[in-house]
Amino acid sequence: MPVEKFLGGVSHFQKHVYPKHQDLFEKLALGQRPEALFITCADSRIDPCLLTQTKPGELFICRVIGNIVPPYPDAIGGVSATIEYAVGVLEVPEVIVCGHTDCGVMKGALNPEALAEFPNVTHWLRYAKVEHQDLLALTEDNVVAQLANLRSHPSVAARLKEGDLTLHGWVYHIGPGTVTAYDQKSATFRPLGWVDGLVDEDSPVA
Repeated sequence: MPVEKFLGGVSHFQKHVYPKHQDLFEKLALGQRPEALFITCADSRIDPCLLTQTKPGELFICRVIGNIVPPYPDAIGGVSATIEYAVGVLEVPEVIVCGHTDCGVMKGALNPEALAEFPNVTHWLRYAKVEHQDLLALTEDNVVAQLANLRSHPSVAARLKEGDLTLHGWVYHIGPGTVTAYDQKSATFRPLGWVDGLVDEDSPVA
């Protein structure tokens, strides 16, 4: 049974992983100060901490199918509350919206009839921007649309006005393990190291 595998993992963590990082976990037990809000899809193939090589406490993560951010105040709920808490209370300096290739939800947006038996998924997809029949183009446009929706949230708008919050749009390409990022100047997605403000163009991408 899968749960037995998970229980084995917990046991391994307690016996072998925790002792090596006990100081970190004891510090985290006293509070958190994450460096970014990472909004991504609930797809099982995405591991934000593995992808970004971050430690516990460094990312505040919001996972929801299609990495969709409903515009404020259209759908006040878990996603909106997570954004408000991360941006307004924890005051993260960065927000990253990360889509991914082969997204089942984006496939559903292209073929809504396939989701006819799933009213909640269908209702959620009304927030996806569907203007392309190409899956990658749709995935990229959806990330840009969610960035626009983010700006409608009061906590985000206020921090952007103050100039101490930065928004990023990424697409994780699962097969090659690469990431492209939205470049606002060219309105295109480019390899992560070449997007202004993320990594110096002369530096190798780790």
